[in-house]
Amino acid sequence: MTTADLATRLGIPSGPLFFPVTAYAPDGSVDLDVYRAHVRRGVEAGAAAVFACCGTGEFHALTPEEFEACVRAAVEETAGRVPVVAGAGYGTALAVRYAKLAEAAGADGLLALPPYLVIAGQEGLLRHYKEIAAATALPVVVYQRDNAVFTPETVVELARTEGIVGLKDGLGDLDLVQRIVSAVRTEVPGDFLYFNGLPTAEQTQLAYRAVGVPLYSSAVFCFAPEVALAFHRALESGDSGMVNRLLDGFYRPFVELRAQGRGYAVALVKAGVRLRGLDVGEVRPPLHEPTEDHVKQLAQIIERGYALLEEDTK
Repeated sequence: MTTADLATRLGIPSGPLFFPVTAYAPDGSVDLDVYRAHVRRGVEAGAAAVFACCGTGEFHALTPEEFEACVRAAVEETAGRVPVVAGAGYGTALAVRYAKLAEAAGADGLLALPPYLVIAGQEGLLRHYKEIAAATALPVVVYQRDNAVFTPETVVELARTEGIVGLKDGLGDLDLVQRIVSAVRTEVPGDFLYFNGLPTAEQTQLAYRAVGVPLYSSAVFCFAPEVALAFHRALESGDSGMVNRLLDGFYRPFVELRAQGRGYAVALVKAGVRLRGLDVGEVRPPLHEPTEDHVKQLAQIIERGYALLEEDTK
C-alpha cells in the first residue's frame, strides 16, 4: 500500500479505527490464537483500520519478537480488507528497529509513539521522527502526547517530510491543535491527516471535529463494537440525539470509571473484552487489573450502552 493509498483509506473511514488489545495466555505469554480471533472479530464488526501493538495493545510490554508476531498475525487476519498500522517507539534506534519489523511483518503504516522518557527540544523531536520516516517505505502518523509536544512550525516540517502523513493528538490542547491545523493548511497544501488520540476519544470528538480533526481512535470498539459503530454513524450523519444519548448514558460514565485507576485506559478495555466473552488475559506489569467492584461497574455501563441501542430501534 502506498502512502497515498493509506492516507486515502484512513481519511475516509467507513467505521471506527480499531486498536486491539494484545492477548496473553494464563502463563503470561502472547496468545496469538486469541489475538487473531480478537482482530478478526473487529474487522468483521466493521473496523475501518487495525492499529496493532499501539497503546491499547501494550506496545511497551512486548518484546520485539512478540511485536513482530502480533503485527504479522493482524496482517494475516485482515487479509487486505482494511489497513494495518503498527506502533513504533522508544529511542530513535529502537523505534527504527520496530518500524523495520513492522514492515517485514506486512504492516501498511506506522504510528510513531513518543520517544522513551527524555524531554527533547523541537529540533531533536523533528530529527527523531524524520529518521523513523526514512527507515522504511511505510507511511507514518506521528503521535503527539506526554513528552512529544510540537509547535505548529515543527508540525509543518513534519508534514513536509516524505512519508509522514498525519498527526494523532493525545494531548488535548485544542488551542494548539487549531493552530497546528491552520499552520499546516497554510504552509503545506494537501491532505495531511489528523486524529483525536485521547483515551475514549468519543468523549471529546465533537470538539475535535470543530477544529478540523475528523478521525479518532476507539478503544471502546474492542469490547462494545456495536456501541462504537452507532456513535460513529450518528456523528457522521449528524444525529445529535443519538450522539448525546451515548455520551450521557455510556461514554461519560465509562470515562468517569476510567479515571478511578491509573492505567485503566488499557486495563478496563481488556476487562471489557473479557466481559464480552473473549479471554484476552490480564494486563502485563507495570499495569494492574481493575478492582472487582470496578469490573462490576463496567459490566453495568456496557449493559446500559447496549440498552440505549435497543431503545433507539423501538
